[in-house]
Amino acid sequence: MRFTNQTAATNFLLLGLSSDPELQPVMFGLFLFIYLVTMIGNLFIILAIISDYHLHTPMYFFISNLSLTDLCTSTTTIPKMLVNIQEQNLSITFAGCLTQACFAMLFASLECCLLGAMAYDRYVAICYPLRYTVIMNWRLCSLLILFSLISSIVNALLLSLMVLWLSFCKDLEIPHFFCEITQVIKAACSDTFINNILIYIAGLTFGGITFAGIIFSYTEIVSSVLKISSVQGRYKAFSTCGSHLSVVSLFYGTGLGVCISSAVTDSPRMTAVASVMYTIVTQMLNPFIYSLRNKDMKEALKKLIGRMTFLL
Repeated sequence: MRFTNQTAATNFLLLGLSSDPELQPVMFGLFLFIYLVTMIGNLFIILAIISDYHLHTPMYFFISNLSLTDLCTSTTTIPKMLVNIQEQNLSITFAGCLTQACFAMLFASLECCLLGAMAYDRYVAICYPLRYTVIMNWRLCSLLILFSLISSIVNALLLSLMVLWLSFCKDLEIPHFFCEITQVIKAACSDTFINNILIYIAGLTFGGITFAGIIFSYTEIVSSVLKISSVQGRYKAFSTCGSHLSVVSLFYGTGLGVCISSAVTDSPRMTAVASVMYTIVTQMLNPFIYSLRNKDMKEALKKLIGRMTFLL
């Protein structure tokens, strides 16, 4: 492979979700609404957890980090799409495309790690309740977040920097609404074997291993809950996992849907539409899942809104 400086020579064209001019205003309004709801919802979750000392526990610590990750994920993809629609300009520079791809991979990897850490937290809480505060201390929680962040940064930088070794022949079209790394690699003229191998390894590491950890955690949780004689005790134990299970199902379910759609269809545009679910819709729905299914969170949000209303 030959190293070449691509940044001044190559632009990409983000084709988006539809080329129909009549749909552009509708899409702009829809995604602006989704972005605002995502921002407000996740910010409220973070502020509610910070402001209520009752929520200063490992579970809510992970939830606040997940909300911050969701906020960053949406900010990585939606604003550029809105600008392109508004300016009717599909172009993005090589540097801008690579930066967007890097951050998209960073936050996707981080979300996988956080969901795995949250599953471990629920596993310890239900299977070892008497030792929960000892095992899930703040040092371990901080180390889990730090490890997740560092590993995600290394993964994103490695995959992004490897793109610099590829050759691109001309201005290229990406049938997506953001610079998704696999689509960027497909546009290259040179051999992409190593890049594809690294992507598969990253997918197995961050997607496969974390999902396997989640499955193991919930297998142990179900086994422990079934040993509880009280029906009320079983319900209480399962209810603490309901929100997390919903988020996991939504994130991995939509991600799997994208993989299946890309395998069974030759239309990259259809794959891009499917990608909206796990890169945009999931981030918007997560705050509602955690707030509507959690009594403590609802109380904290009521207090926060009450304080904000009083100040206004």
